[in-house]
Amino acid sequence: MELNIKKNQDLPYEKFLSLGPSSLTEAELLAIILRTGTRNCPALKLAEQILSLSAKSRRGLNLLHHISLKELMEIPGIGEVKAVKIKCVAELAMRMSRERAASTLRFNMPDTVAEYYMENMRHQEKEVVLLLLLDNKLNLIEEYMVSIGTVNASLLSAREIFIQALKYRACHLMLLHNHPSGDPKPSNQDILITQKIKKAGELMDIPLIDHIIVGDGCYISLKEEHLI
Repeated sequence: MELNIKKNQDLPYEKFLSLGPSSLTEAELLAIILRTGTRNCPALKLAEQILSLSAKSRRGLNLLHHISLKELMEIPGIGEVKAVKIKCVAELAMRMSRERAASTLRFNMPDTVAEYYMENMRHQEKEVVLLLLLDNKLNLIEEYMVSIGTVNASLLSAREIFIQALKYRACHLMLLHNHPSGDPKPSNQDILITQKIKKAGELMDIPLIDHIIVGDGCYISLKEEHLI
C-alpha cells in the first residue's frame, strides 16, 4: 500500500493533489499543462526537453515567452494544441504580473512604472519605445508606441512625440523603452535624444518627467540618475 502511495506521488498530477503546487518542480508543473506525451516520451520527460532549451539560451522560464509556436512544434511530441497551451501559460503569467503591479503604479515613482511595464517589455526581441501621455495630475491619458527598432537601436522622432502630445492634450510626458540585451545602462544616444526632447518640452510647456530604460528584471531612470 505504501509503495502505491509513493508511486502515485511521483506522478506530477497526483503529487499536486497530495502535496500542493509548491512541491512540484518546473518540469512537473509544465508536464501537467502538457497532460500527455508520446509512447516513448511521457509528459514529464517532454517537459524536461522543453526546459533544457532554456538552459542553452540561459533564459530559464522566460524561454516560454521567446520561443515561437513553430519552434515548439519542432519538438517531437509537441503539436499545435500543446504549443498553444504553453504560450497561453506564458501570456497569463505576464498578465498576472502586470495586474499585480497596477495596484501600486504611480507615474511619479519610477520603480512602480518599471515594475508595471517590466514583464511586457523585457521579453521584446527589439527595442520598443513607448510614449506615456499624462494629465496634470499624472494620470495616464494614453500609451503610444513611438517606434520599434532593431536589436541594437531605435528610431525616436521628437516631432512625432509632440504631435501626439498635442493631439491628446497631454500636460506631461514620460518615455519608456527596453534594451533587449538586458542591460538598462543608457547609451550616449539615449541621453542626447532624451535631453533634446526635454528641452523641446520645456519650450512647449509639456515637460518630460522621466525616461525609464527597462532591462531584464532591472531598470534605470534617467531622472534618478540626474541625466535629465
